[in-house]
Amino acid sequence: MIRIYNSLTKKVEEFKPIKENEVSMYVCGPTVYNYMHIGNSRPVVFFDVVARFFRYMGYKVTYVSNFTDIDDKIIARAKEEGITEEEVSEKYIKEISKTYQRLNIIPHDQNPRVTENIPQIIDFIQLLITKGGAYIKDGDVYFDVSKVPNYGILSSQTIENLIQGARIEPNEKKNSPLDFALWKETTEGLRWKSPWSEGRPGWHTECVVMINNIFKGKIDIHGGGMDLKFPHHDNEIAQSICAHDHTIANYWMHNGRIDLSGEKMSKSLGNVVWANDLLDKVEAQAYRLMILNVPYRQPLNYREELLTQAETEYEKIKRAFNSLHRKLELLDIEIKDIKVNEIEDIKNRFIEALSDDFNTANALTEVNNITKLVNTMLREKEPNLDKLVAAYNLFKDMLWVLGLETKISNLTIEDKKLYQEYEEARKAKNFEVSDKLRKILVDKGIII
Repeated sequence: MIRIYNSLTKKVEEFKPIKENEVSMYVCGPTVYNYMHIGNSRPVVFFDVVARFFRYMGYKVTYVSNFTDIDDKIIARAKEEGITEEEVSEKYIKEISKTYQRLNIIPHDQNPRVTENIPQIIDFIQLLITKGGAYIKDGDVYFDVSKVPNYGILSSQTIENLIQGARIEPNEKKNSPLDFALWKETTEGLRWKSPWSEGRPGWHTECVVMINNIFKGKIDIHGGGMDLKFPHHDNEIAQSICAHDHTIANYWMHNGRIDLSGEKMSKSLGNVVWANDLLDKVEAQAYRLMILNVPYRQPLNYREELLTQAETEYEKIKRAFNSLHRKLELLDIEIKDIKVNEIEDIKNRFIEALSDDFNTANALTEVNNITKLVNTMLREKEPNLDKLVAAYNLFKDMLWVLGLETKISNLTIEDKKLYQEYEEARKAKNFEVSDKLRKILVDKGIII
């Protein structure tokens, strides 16, 4: 049984999919006007593990994450770089997609763009107007939050409290400070013709429409960073309740942010660590391990020493797995499904950790346990081969689920022949030859 902390109900619940053995999941993606910083990368890494674990447990997963390619920041970037908005979006979608690959992210099933969904967005806004949930003001369209009795249900804020801290900007035409734009008339940047004006959609409407276009109804999981709870996700829910009488997803999941020196990381503040810069210095798996060492709902205060610790920890894991891989390869052992109680105990604890609201920190404890066990077995003169194979199968699966695969290549026939020559020289105590061959084997990564 998989249990998830549901941000909507504020409690841990048993996961019950809408369709048996299937998972539909949508995670809010980036606005594509700049490179990705490490704060942006936490949901990307965490929800990749969520999708991997569901697949490992036998579910068919449909995982969608969008690219927001309409925004004031994109307009500003286009002016700054002297190119069009489309060129800005295309440039940074390519760059962000490369960063996804560097982070060892399994490709999403779909990455919809807002610009691909404008007709459907216009139709959806018209539906909200027809249902009395939206109103037109001089070419703009606003959502009327008073028409949703439980507005703010996700962030647990009341309309009264929200109004006290809200204000209407001088250029806004809305009735209430909490009402939000569904369509904005504009003469600047990309714009489209609509029944109300020539303009572009508001941010909070885009994801609702893309989810419905792809999944055709309610989904299992909607995810994103904790900072999206309000107003973005609350506004998504309000529109969906008005239009479709449901809250978009049965389970809402939110990851904590990554802080830098105790402060929120933000491009606008200029206190960011760019993901590509960091990945130029360390392996992606070590960075993922640093993220996964902290429970996903807690904030992560990034420090160099945390990353250094993760590098050291990952090096131990990689060395143990690769050594085991080479051992079985050189012994020419068939890799088959073998059950060994001690290995099954580690597997069960690993699954239980991730089934308990994706407790990656506890799951990594089991990775460390199998790392230690493998090192012990490899030091034995006559190890139990069945136990080695069972450990290998589980070790490989665990690393895949967490995205920590070592990507070791298989040996060639020539490599194996060289190793046999080394073994024969060693057994014959021909140390001059064996030492020479050993150096070649180490340099080629055959002996670790």
